[in-house]
Amino acid sequence: MTAPSASPQTIAYLTSVYPRASDSFIRGEIRALRQLGWTVHTHAVRRPGPDQLVSDDIRQEHAATFYLLADGLMGQVVSLLAGWAALFLHHPARILRAKRLAWRCGWPGLKGHLWPLAYLAQAALLSRRLQRQGAVHLHNHIGENSAAVAMLAATLANIPYSLTIHGPYEFDAPARLALRAKIQHAKFVAAISDFTRAQLCRWARPEDWSKIQVVHCAVALEFLDQGQPPRQFAALPADPALVCVGRLCPEKGQLVLIQALAQLLKQGARIPLTLVGDGPSRPDIEAAIARAGLTSQVKVVGWCAAAQVRQYLEQSTALVLPSFAEGLPVVIMEALALGRPVISTYIAAIPELVIPGENGWLVPAGSPEKLAATLTELLHTPRPQLAAMGQAGAARVQTRHHPITEATKLAQSITQ
Repeated sequence: MTAPSASPQTIAYLTSVYPRASDSFIRGEIRALRQLGWTVHTHAVRRPGPDQLVSDDIRQEHAATFYLLADGLMGQVVSLLAGWAALFLHHPARILRAKRLAWRCGWPGLKGHLWPLAYLAQAALLSRRLQRQGAVHLHNHIGENSAAVAMLAATLANIPYSLTIHGPYEFDAPARLALRAKIQHAKFVAAISDFTRAQLCRWARPEDWSKIQVVHCAVALEFLDQGQPPRQFAALPADPALVCVGRLCPEKGQLVLIQALAQLLKQGARIPLTLVGDGPSRPDIEAAIARAGLTSQVKVVGWCAAAQVRQYLEQSTALVLPSFAEGLPVVIMEALALGRPVISTYIAAIPELVIPGENGWLVPAGSPEKLAATLTELLHTPRPQLAAMGQAGAARVQTRHHPITEATKLAQSITQ
């Protein structure tokens, strides 16, 4: 599938940490823009940890990305001092505008007064680089700290900037993150779902609502139907098996999934589960697995390369994602695109993609009892019905989350 793009130009991307194993949506978007002929330079505030560099494409992106902060405390101090020196190479009027905007990004307390000064120094470094690269636009993913840097850098470089907002973290502290100001000064804001757009409208000025448009995250082209011959999905496993993919943290709800599996075990039902990912909740999750007697049933495999994640998805009967807070997880799109139904929760934008009875199940977040009941229903669902649900999910992803289609929307917004 191809789509006409706006006239290709040189643009820059920024995010706080890039590239991480879970940033497939950003890497895919950049790859699609490059396929459309655009030159895209990547930048990040900080490097990812070595545990995130799990594949060749991530390592290549890492090598090509410019980092605003050097490694180590002394390196970061030197980076910030260099940024402050670079600040005074800009036009005085732009410096004044950037300082006023930086002040709007602060919050009460000593840290809240000092952090905008660091944003300004990082922005000065980035703006000089943007000018050397000939970038005509700066796009930032995720509306937290890097979005402040992007807004200030674009002001200093005298180019427009835009944001992609995912949630849920931006919606936890919109005032502290100066979300209103970031939307106000952006050329446009890409919301990854209708739910995200609605949340942004809560915090934006009404006159800025027209800037907020839906540009979905997309799956990699290799997950989608590329034409003839007709696509064939991997066969469902002979015995039911589950996979859960995501950062191991409280908002992903993996502990609820362990509780649900423990309830099934008491009823005499066993379903193997593979937990793909890592994070701060891993010790708690592993302890809960041991307490529930699920050690032989549940594997925690850490971060994996994209090819390994795909293999785990294709070896499963269904993806389970019992989240408490989300944007719209790309792994749901990937699972559906591979013909696997999804069990998830009635939160955020997930109901925009997972349709109960059509391509999966939705349960109330935080309820191990409802999740256990749904897992029991999965066990009793005939294989032909599961296959039909997977096919319906793949068709929905093909329509709503194609990378070229969504990148073209973004490109057109940049050039309008």
